[in-house]
Amino acid sequence: MHTARFTLDPAFTVGDVNPRLFGSFVEHLGRCVYTGVFEPEHPTADDKGLRQDVLDLVRELGVTAVRYPGGNFVSGYKWEDSVGPAEERPRRLDLAWHSTESNRFGLSEYIDFLRKIGPQAEPMMAVNLGTRGVAEALELQEYANHTAGTALSDLRAAHGDKDPFGIKLWCLGNEMDGPWQTGHKTAEEYGRVAAETARAMRQQDPGVELVACGSSSQSMPTFAEWEATVLRETYDLVDYISLHAYYWPEDGDLDSFLASAVDMESFIDNVVATADHVGARLKSKKRINLSFDEWNVWYLPEWEARAKTFEQDDWPEAPRLLEDNYSVLDAVVFGSLLIALLRHADRVTVACLAQLVNVIAPIMTEPGGPAWRQTTFFPFAQAARYGRGRVLDVRVDSPTYETKKYGETDLLHATAVRAEDGTVTVFAVNRGRTDALPLEVALNGLDLTRVVEHSALADADPDARNTLDDPERVAPHPVDGTALQDGTLSAVLEPLSWNVIRLA
Repeated sequence: MHTARFTLDPAFTVGDVNPRLFGSFVEHLGRCVYTGVFEPEHPTADDKGLRQDVLDLVRELGVTAVRYPGGNFVSGYKWEDSVGPAEERPRRLDLAWHSTESNRFGLSEYIDFLRKIGPQAEPMMAVNLGTRGVAEALELQEYANHTAGTALSDLRAAHGDKDPFGIKLWCLGNEMDGPWQTGHKTAEEYGRVAAETARAMRQQDPGVELVACGSSSQSMPTFAEWEATVLRETYDLVDYISLHAYYWPEDGDLDSFLASAVDMESFIDNVVATADHVGARLKSKKRINLSFDEWNVWYLPEWEARAKTFEQDDWPEAPRLLEDNYSVLDAVVFGSLLIALLRHADRVTVACLAQLVNVIAPIMTEPGGPAWRQTTFFPFAQAARYGRGRVLDVRVDSPTYETKKYGETDLLHATAVRAEDGTVTVFAVNRGRTDALPLEVALNGLDLTRVVEHSALADADPDARNTLDDPERVAPHPVDGTALQDGTLSAVLEPLSWNVIRLA
C-alpha cells in the first residue's frame, strides 16, 4: 500500500475559521418547517410548537447561522404574511415548490427557534428581490430591527415581540441568475436592484452585512461574468458574494462523485479570482468574502424526474419533497465538502448546509414520531465541534486514482485545524473504495505528544444508512493503532472513510 503524507507547521496557515462556516438553512420547502422543526401536535412540542427532540439534535449538530426563509421560496415571499396572530395569517400558493404555504410558522417563530438553539445560532435573513424590491426590504428591516417608536417597530411589539430581532446578516435575494427563479433577472438587472437595496438598507443601519447573489452553480452558462457584472454594481455596498453547489453521482460514476470537492475548491478559487479582479479594476482596497450558503449532496435528477409527475392543480401543504436518505458513501463525500470549505477558511467565512431537517438534511423526522440522525449528521457535528481555530496549510503527497470528470485525483483529501489551546484536529477522507490508505503526518513546531482520539465513519456496506426502522445503523467508530511518535503521526484510513484524528 502506498502511503499518503503531509506536514503540519504552525508557521504555515490558511486563516481562522469563522463560526458562521457551520451554518445551515431552513426553507419553507417540503417538511423542513412543518413536521420538521415545527409541529404543535407532536408529543415533544413546546408552547410555541417547536419540536424539542429536533432542537436537541440541532444543538448536537452545532449549527450557527441559519439562513431563512429561502431559497427559491423567498422570491415569492411576502414578509407581512408571516407576522401577527398565526390564525389570521393568509394561506398562499408557493410557486417555487408548487405547494400551499399556511404561514403558521413565520418570522417570530424563526427567531424563537434560533434563541432556543442557543446563543451560537444567528439569523441570516433573505429578502425578496424576485417579485419585490427596495421598499419591502426596508419595511422588513424596520419591523425586525428598529427598537421602537415607528409604525413597523411598534407593530412588532404589538405582535408580542417587544425586543428587536437584531438581524445583522442579510441575503439580497436568491439565485437570481436561474431561469427557474420567480422574478429571474439578468446580471445587469439584478446588480442594479441589489445595489439600490443595499444602499437603502445601509442608510437604515450602516452595520448590516450583505450577501449579493452569485451563480447558482459553476456550470451556469453565465458563471463568472454574472459575478463580475453584479460586483461592478455592488462592490462597495456588499460584504459577500454567494455560491451554491450540490453534488450527486452522475450515471453511476462513483469515483468522480467521491472527488466532488475538486469541483467545489475550483468553484471557490474561481469566484475569489473574479471578485479580486473586480476589486483591482475598481482600485478598491476592500476584499469581498464568500458566502457558500447552499451546499450538500443532493440527488437532483431524482427530484427533477418526480417534479414532472406533479398534478398542476394539486397544491399540497408540506408534502414530502427532497427527502434523500444518505448512505455511508454520501457521508464521505459530504465530509470531503466540509474539508474543502475549511481549506478556504480565509475567504469562505459563511457557509450554510442546505437544509437542516427532512429536506436533503442531516436530521430526519416522522410526523408524531421520532427524529434521528442521517449519516451526514456525524461529519458536520464533528467539524463544528473540533474545527474551531486556525486552519493549517495542508499540501498532500498522495497516491492518486483516475476519475472521468476530474482526471487524476488524490485518494487523500485532508485539512487540519489548530485550536487556541494548541491542540490539533486532522480531518481526512480516503476516497479509495477498496483499499486502506496509510497516512503519515510530520509535525513541525507543534507541541503535541499524544493521540486523543481517532474516529472513522466507514462501513463494509457503503450503502448502509440510518432509517426510521434502523436509526442507529451507522455511526462513527474508534480506530485503533493510530500513534504519535518522534514528531510523526501514523494512521491507517479505512477504505471509503471520513476520519477525525485529535492530537494534544
